This record gives sequence, C-alpha cells and structure tokens, in this order.
Amino acid sequence: MTPHLPMHLWPVLMVALAFVGCSRQPQLDQFEGFAQGTSYHISWWSASPVDGAALDRDLTREFARIDGQISNYREDSAIARFNANLTSVKQPVGAEIVSLVEQARVVSRASGGCYDLTIKPLFDLWGFMGDKLIPPDEAALRHALAIVGMERLETLDGTHLRKGLPILRVDLSSIGQGYSVGRIAHLLEQRGITNYLAEIGGELQTRGHKPGGVPWRVAVEKPLPGEQRVEKIITIARDEPLAVMTSGTYRHYFDFQGRRYSHILDARTGKPVEHKTLLVTVLHPDPTQADAWSTALLCLGREAGLPVADRFGIAAIFIEEGQGGLTEFSSQPLARLDGIKIDLIQ
Repeated sequence: MTPHLPMHLWPVLMVALAFVGCSRQPQLDQFEGFAQGTSYHISWWSASPVDGAALDRDLTREFARIDGQISNYREDSAIARFNANLTSVKQPVGAEIVSLVEQARVVSRASGGCYDLTIKPLFDLWGFMGDKLIPPDEAALRHALAIVGMERLETLDGTHLRKGLPILRVDLSSIGQGYSVGRIAHLLEQRGITNYLAEIGGELQTRGHKPGGVPWRVAVEKPLPGEQRVEKIITIARDEPLAVMTSGTYRHYFDFQGRRYSHILDARTGKPVEHKTLLVTVLHPDPTQADAWSTALLCLGREAGLPVADRFGIAAIFIEEGQGGLTEFSSQPLARLDGIKIDLIQ
C-alpha cells in the first residue's frame, strides 16, 4: 500500500539501538528496505536459530500481498476494484478489508465522524493529492460532503461490503500502515521471534527487549516545521507487544494568501482542522487500532480529543502549539500503562 499524505501523516520516529556488549549474548539482526512508498526497519533477535534469508523473503511477499489488498495506488488491488465498481450491490472484498472497515467504524463513531475512511473526495477537492492547494467554494464543498460518510458504507457479512452511493470511495491509508506493522510482527512471531521492533514509515510495534534485557527506546521528533530534532524518548520496558503510532500536522500543509491550511480534514465540515494540536502519539497493544486512533484524535485536537481518549481507554500524548511554545497533554490511560517511561529532551 503506497501511503498518501492527506489522511495519514506519518512523522519520523527514530529507533535507538544499543550495541551488544558481550559476545555471548545473541546478536541484534536488522532488515531494512522500501515498501508501500516508504522505508521500513526491523530489528530482532532470537535465542534459537532463525533462517534470516527465508524470513526476508516472507517479509517481501507479505508487503506485496497487503498491497494487493488495500493499496489505493494499484488499480488491481481489492479496495481499488471495490471503489471502481460504481454500484450499490453486494461486493466481495475479503475478510481483511471488512475487518479494517469495522475497526475504523468504531473509531469514526467515537470521534463523532471527524475520522472517516470515505473522505477522499474532500482531499481531491482541496488539492491535497497534488502539489497545489485549491480552496473550494461552498457549493463544491457541499457536493463533496454529500458523497462522504461511513454510514453510507454497509458491512453485510465477514467478506462483503455494499455502498450506499455507487460513487463512494474507501481509503484505508489511515489504518493500513498500522495493519501492515501488525502483519509483519505476526510473521516474526510465527518464526518464534518474540524480541523485535518492527517499523514502517515511522509507525512501529515492539515486543520483548534488546539483547541483555535492554529496553527498546523510541525517539519522537519535535513537531515543528523545519525542525528535525528529538522531542522526547519513549523507553518501553515491557515484554508484551506495544504499538507506537504518531500523526501530525506539522510536516504537510499549504500556505495560501497568508493563511496556513493543515492537510488534516474534518469529515464533518469538509475543511482543514483549525485547532493548535500539532501531534498525537498513541500507545496501544494493537497497531491497527493505534493507527486509526492517532489520526482520529489529531482530527479532534486536544480539547475535544483528550476526553475521548480518556473515555475509550486510549493512552495518548497531545502536543499543542501556544504563545509560550509547545505544551504537552496526556490522557489518563497513559499513566496506567506499565513499563513506559517518557523523557522530554530539552
């Protein structure tokens, strides 16, 4: 799946890896490359022998398989065929896509409709799929809003969907990268690897620890345009799987006639969000859900999103820009998350 910029911004998360200090300890192995329009990095180790070449081949095949299901940039993908079929009859899409739609539907409802998989006509209208902003007039905006809405996407059973409008289009980018991370983690675990960090385009999942019991550490960059400095370090000292997913407004935006427009659109209004929240990081055991929640909470912004995160038990960090600089807010579930330490870098 090639990621597209609008609905799912993927800020840089840098992985800090320790050198193995004792020759008797297992070595940390790494795979890296390009897939889904971005880079990936996988660090892992195992006390038992693992065929690294076979694992690398499996990873490549899995990336290609996922692309064939949910990419909006491949005309032959399952979701692209669904979108291109201008009908309201029952369509087979497979269990994976139905599951992603239903998980996104829960998050969409929790966000009051701010987050929505069918928002693509609005991105096209504003010009966010290209390189030039095109602020639409109210008539065009109303027309686009009329063909957007998760309520117009019906799940009939475990493998079939139906459009309420024939021209409805589904974009899984805002949840698909997290799903991909989860699938890669699953491949590692199938081979008995329970100590790893799997990262795709800055979205990641960890399990276990580095050799010698050293915890995984993840650096999150400062959420300001033009900045490439570390804002905080998240130390993950827990053996259970944990996903870290971040969405932000600070990398992709347009300046037009003295005004800045975020690429994050509110599906309820069809317009870019205007709040001051620059970044939301979600920590969650499930990378698919973490991906969707980070996008939804960024869409809502800190003021509306923090109560939602508290209500639904989502561990989240909001970073907001104000007159005095950056301010950080955390949801209540974050404090209850075991084995997590977050250090601010001055």
